[in-house]
Amino acid sequence: MNIRLAETRDIGELVDFNQAMALETEGKRLDGETLLNGVSAVFADDRKGFYVVAEQNETIVGGLMVTYEWSDWRNKWFWWIQSVYIVPEERGKGIYRRLYDFVKTAAEHEEVCGFRLYVEHENVNAQRVYSKVGMDESIYLMFEEKT
Repeated sequence: MNIRLAETRDIGELVDFNQAMALETEGKRLDGETLLNGVSAVFADDRKGFYVVAEQNETIVGGLMVTYEWSDWRNKWFWWIQSVYIVPEERGKGIYRRLYDFVKTAAEHEEVCGFRLYVEHENVNAQRVYSKVGMDESIYLMFEEKT
């Protein structure tokens, strides 16, 4: 298995992964054009973040996106892990761990103070995976206002 930074040639798979994840976790069908533009925007502007993919036999079987949050309290960055998706037939094989290890290694030479992610309250399988790789439940609740 090869874990690598995603490239523009991977945009189609990343769009498909996001579509599948939204449907699976929230029962939502995302607008394809908006999603394509959103994924493509990350490749066009590295200030937005980056994608990492897991490739097996030249097929992408998983991926995630990292975005950035500046912490004035720490004078360093939090890296937010988003859009995590592993194809169903490859789940439970340690692919997320390998993706996360890649991200942590990439952060070693950056001003990163920690890693964060969102997970649905009901997604206990994902919560177990995140705990196994060393992440703890945060003390914070999330609030939002959609516009």
